[in-house]
Amino acid sequence: MADLKLAKLPDRTPIKLAITVTPDLHQALAEYAALYSETYGRDEPVAELVPAMLTAFLDSDREFAKRRRAPSAGN
Repeated sequence: MADLKLAKLPDRTPIKLAITVTPDLHQALAEYAALYSETYGRDEPVAELVPAMLTAFLDSDREFAKRRRAPSAGN
């Protein structure tokens, strides 16, 4: 097998996730999408913004990042 610099790419198959949100959260997400459109001049549906928002949230959570880097107890 060739020794490539680029490792095998991880599975990138999208997984559909259905959630239920409160009316207040739905309104806030719609307002965020409107502000995003105003800021960047590009309409994006809430369903497209939410994954990026969740990624940004998880990336900014220091405790979560620390726990993800720690070796699991079972390893």
